[in-house]
Amino acid sequence: MSDIRHPDPSTTAALRADLAAAGYTADAVRAAWGPLADDAIGRGLLAPARRALAGRSDALAALCRTLFLGDAAPAADLDRALPTAGVAGLVTLGIVRVEGGTATPLVLLRPQDYTDAAGSGWWWIVSDLDEAALGGALPTGHVLGVGGASLTLAGLQLDTPARRVLDVGTGCGIQALRARRSASSVVATDVSERALRFTLLNAALNDVDGIEVRHGSLFEPVAGEEFDRVVSNPPFVITPRVAGVPEYEYRDAGFAGDDLVAAFVSGVGEVLAPGGTAQLLGNWEYRDGRDGLDRVREWVAASAHPLDAWIVEREQLDPLAYAELWVRDGGTAPGSPDYARLIDAWLADFAARGVTAVGFGYLLLRRTPIGMPPLARYERVTQPVPGALGPHLGAALAAWDRLGLLDDDGLAEATAVVASDVTEARHHRPGAEEPSVIELRQGAGFGRVLNVDPALAALVGACDGDLPLGVLIDAIADLLEVDAAALRADLLPRVRELAFTGFLRVV
Repeated sequence: MSDIRHPDPSTTAALRADLAAAGYTADAVRAAWGPLADDAIGRGLLAPARRALAGRSDALAALCRTLFLGDAAPAADLDRALPTAGVAGLVTLGIVRVEGGTATPLVLLRPQDYTDAAGSGWWWIVSDLDEAALGGALPTGHVLGVGGASLTLAGLQLDTPARRVLDVGTGCGIQALRARRSASSVVATDVSERALRFTLLNAALNDVDGIEVRHGSLFEPVAGEEFDRVVSNPPFVITPRVAGVPEYEYRDAGFAGDDLVAAFVSGVGEVLAPGGTAQLLGNWEYRDGRDGLDRVREWVAASAHPLDAWIVEREQLDPLAYAELWVRDGGTAPGSPDYARLIDAWLADFAARGVTAVGFGYLLLRRTPIGMPPLARYERVTQPVPGALGPHLGAALAAWDRLGLLDDDGLAEATAVVASDVTEARHHRPGAEEPSVIELRQGAGFGRVLNVDPALAALVGACDGDLPLGVLIDAIADLLEVDAAALRADLLPRVRELAFTGFLRVV
């Protein structure tokens, strides 16, 4: 794009070297002010961190004050902290302005840890000043930094190699940076030119090439192109389309209700290569008693290309709780003059469509590979997740494809191994010899807990990769004195489920 220029490479290189020399990392920042202040920052309270830094004049403290907390500082302090780039470099990159010897931050520049299959490290991420730094509500053109949703999607991203990845609604570029670690090239799009400038700056600051930016909505900037993977933390927040309700670019796309997510799901097949995947976060409405996940099924069915779908609803909010969440997110606090008015606007909007609840969750879509059975899994998983889900999701898709090539006879001839994170718990009533409940517990993935019967528990316990599943089932049938063919018909479909969800690995 001719009107969105790459930042000066020599200035970004100088700033990168200075930040590294000062030890401006996430661990160092947390250590500088301690866990209590760090927790307070997450709640928009900066005073504890400022107290912890009081009296310190070292480079790290200077960078924490101005670049992390957003406090003005003497320009001379930043010149000492950044001996190569200096405060002039920050001015060139649009990070601060200097007046009368005082440097006032225009944006935040914060370190952010990452860990994936290829290793761990950190990025420096530039984004707009947040509510705490501004001391009030956000402007509607605000470009968000790295928040909980950003980290969730980054953790969901598949880590298998890809040639081309599309990041729709890139914002500050965090998903593009994450995708580039396993992809040859990334195209990042956004309706906000300011967001695209942040993306280019963050790529340059972290010495990451191969990220191209394009301006536009949804798939318009890449019409006619295909990608191996699409990722998106889209502006899916449901916002009343009435006068007086702010529309924030980072969360509102101008669509009514959940139409943005519907448009994404039904349209993404047009830009996916065969077998290509799309991952996004989203909301869906429950209307007049209709299940929200059934609405997502309709969106998937509307795709011009057949799509596999694995939809995981993580939570539901009633209309009032949803309204309160997003009114507060925009910086309007309870008790302020506009709070009640905005809440009522949300409730009236929901009432007009008969909305009784709003679901939030993860969407994994795939352009169904030719000759493979379609995947259609819609579920609710509300328990805490122990870690990043990207590797688990990738393994589940691989298991689905592997099992799709095996009929039941083929599966009976295969062997299986219990995943290393799986444990078994047996619960007995006092004095009872046999357990009343047998549970299989998963330590990774979605942390699922399954109640199983003695036959399935015995099969899982015997899966060490030595004997075929059919031989094991026949032996269990003998032990339980039941019909072997009937037991195979019962257990093999459940083996497929255990393999998909990560309890077993079929080899």
